[in-house]
Amino acid sequence: MRLSAPRVEPVDLNQIDDEQREALAVFTGVARDVTKSEGTVLNIFRTLVHAPKAMTAFLAWGGYILSRRNSLAERERELVILRTGFNCGSGYEFTQHTRIGLDAGLSAAEIEAIKAGPDDPSWSEADRALLRATDDLTGDFHVSDESWAALSFLSQKQKMDLVMTVGQYTQVSMMLNSFGVQLDPGQELDPALDHRAR
Repeated sequence: MRLSAPRVEPVDLNQIDDEQREALAVFTGVARDVTKSEGTVLNIFRTLVHAPKAMTAFLAWGGYILSRRNSLAERERELVILRTGFNCGSGYEFTQHTRIGLDAGLSAAEIEAIKAGPDDPSWSEADRALLRATDDLTGDFHVSDESWAALSFLSQKQKMDLVMTVGQYTQVSMMLNSFGVQLDPGQELDPALDHRAR
């Protein structure tokens, strides 16, 4: 986490307008009265809904990245997302996707090794190549020729989806870090990502 408090406060679900209510209906299942829904709205979405049209567009693109239309296997996708979140210093992103990554087949040891990066000796060559390409993108905004060649096990579309996934989660991390989105109740920050001023 970069900030210890939000710069942009999450909305109070009891005080939202109709446009915000409509934008949040995807999470709550209730378009007219989200306060009576059983749905949980995460802090990221309670923050982004200050700009409801932008949030709706953001969800459409994010929906592609997190769907089966993204040709990366779920485990590969989460490996890349977690490394992106870590490289961007996004405690919120890393926390949310740790659970998703575990559900997608990453082990707790692998999630720990993501923080060490592609040089951790535990990685397979394929995982190392995915992590190295992610590091290229988050560090130089370009996959080097060497890293691109190491991705030869991926199809052209998978390589494109890798770049688009890192791009999406770099953007997400920038928003989370800059808006000061705080962890949701019950979550615990990885100490390696606690960048708040002490």
